[in-house]
Amino acid sequence: MNSINKAVIVDGVRTPFLDSGGAYSQLMTYELGGKAIAGLVEKTGIDKGSIDLVTMGTVLHEIETSNVARESMLSAGLPSHIPAYTTSMAGLSASVGFANLCDMIALGRIEVGIAAGVESFSDIPIRYSQKIRRAAMKVRQDSSAKNILKNLASLRPADLKPEMPTGTDFTTRKTMGVCAEQMVQKFNVSREACDAFTVRSHQLAIQAIEQGLFADTIVPVQVSGTSTTVKHDNTPRKNSNTEQLAGMRTIFSKNGVITAAGSSRFTDGSAALMVTSLQAATRLGLTPLAEVVDYQLSGVNSLEQEMLLGPAVSIPKLLARNGLTMNDIDVWELHEAFAAQVLVNIACMERPEFAAEYHGGKVPGVLPIDKLNSWGGSLSLGNPFAATGIRLLTTAARRLQHEKKRYAVVSSCAGGGLGAAILLENTQH
Repeated sequence: MNSINKAVIVDGVRTPFLDSGGAYSQLMTYELGGKAIAGLVEKTGIDKGSIDLVTMGTVLHEIETSNVARESMLSAGLPSHIPAYTTSMAGLSASVGFANLCDMIALGRIEVGIAAGVESFSDIPIRYSQKIRRAAMKVRQDSSAKNILKNLASLRPADLKPEMPTGTDFTTRKTMGVCAEQMVQKFNVSREACDAFTVRSHQLAIQAIEQGLFADTIVPVQVSGTSTTVKHDNTPRKNSNTEQLAGMRTIFSKNGVITAAGSSRFTDGSAALMVTSLQAATRLGLTPLAEVVDYQLSGVNSLEQEMLLGPAVSIPKLLARNGLTMNDIDVWELHEAFAAQVLVNIACMERPEFAAEYHGGKVPGVLPIDKLNSWGGSLSLGNPFAATGIRLLTTAARRLQHEKKRYAVVSSCAGGGLGAAILLENTQH
């Protein structure tokens, strides 16, 4: 990113991630989002009035708080003169908000911003059928008894059934799991490899927790109106093993490879990080974790068989533009939507035929598995869609410091055949 003002990550926090239907069930999405923002402000000790802008990504939009960024920052106690807007780009929702802030810092528009993400599967938007919605609008326009009876008569019992969000892609009418299985058929990864990768994710997450690597980034959540204080994730499985996983049925295709264990679970949680200009960080006495060097947004060619190949499309373009190779990156953080999805993306970057289609014939090379998600990933830590992007960025920046390495790449796939890759550099290397 050629800019006068360098954007840097100062710090990041998140709430504990919980399986849906748990302790966060009583919280509206904006309340959960506000917990992370408030925790970040408290941790950094920054003057609230010095924040220029807040972005917040979300995928499951609550109609009552359509600009959830605004309601979250206000619930966190930030002053109302700070503008805030909500970003939506499927699983990249928070990441694109983060990229927006970095661009605005580079252009000198702002100096201090908060990029956040929130998701609550415990409070999903459920709608009535389109027939009922249309009838209700007609009654609103004309509330006479005659019109009410006319519209009631047009309805059938089946119209009264609520419509639940399905997670189905609008264009292909297929779920992400079905699309992932189609990728497996095209690029061929084994069930055994998927199970092993799933176990690895849980083992590394448990190891990171036991070593206290998340202790400084998780904000305890006091659930309003209760005596409950949530302090820990409840998603990692300590006793996960390949023998146990081998006995599980596949869930998207009878002859497929994806099981419930090899899929990231619906999770409630929020996360927030602070990004500033390097000059502002110095002036405010903040120590940056990483510089934001560049980012790449991409889309795939085939929604049918390549829906979740965003990382394999984005990463090589990002590295090439910055004169780097796979071997130059020591910290990798990839979103684990499915174990199969991660393994297919890694495999694609080694294949000449994929390179010919997307990267001018230049094969990106091998992504070293030992440098990937070494503190666990979405399979073990859970996947509150938009909050995951911020977790990945925070973890990558902290790993750079912990491991004393220079470069990190953060990458995610997303519904709609989208992908993103972000390049970070250790400011203290």
